[in-house]
Amino acid sequence: MSSLYNQLRADIITALKARESEKATGLRTADAGIQRASMDTEAAIDDALVISTMRKAVKNMTDANVEFAKAGRQDLVDNNDKEIVWLEAYLPAQITGDKLEAIVVDALAKSGAQTKREMGKVMGLLKSHPEAGLIDFGAASEIIQSKLV
Repeated sequence: MSSLYNQLRADIITALKARESEKATGLRTADAGIQRASMDTEAAIDDALVISTMRKAVKNMTDANVEFAKAGRQDLVDNNDKEIVWLEAYLPAQITGDKLEAIVVDALAKSGAQTKREMGKVMGLLKSHPEAGLIDFGAASEIIQSKLV
């Protein structure tokens, strides 16, 4: 069992004891998502599964916030923002800025890509990078596009 997952389970109990029902519900939803992902992939719950499931949940909520804001539902945006903060506490910081740019430049050099049509080669190298789980692929894509013709 993953140490992150054990921490999540302990935090659910703590939230329940503190009568923080919103937080407990948000964390229980994440717990259910992790268990569902484990069953779907027939994989044991480890830190990688917890992180990928939580990242996906955060991305989905962030995307939903755009739609909620368009519909004028600030209450739903606020609720999602709270839940995002709770989930991000379990996620390692993503690689951004100069470090991300250095990784992308290295992948560009290794791939030999010159045009935007060859962007897939670079993304493939980034996905096989040892720190791929920490790479913000949206930001990496923007960097790649700015460097290719």
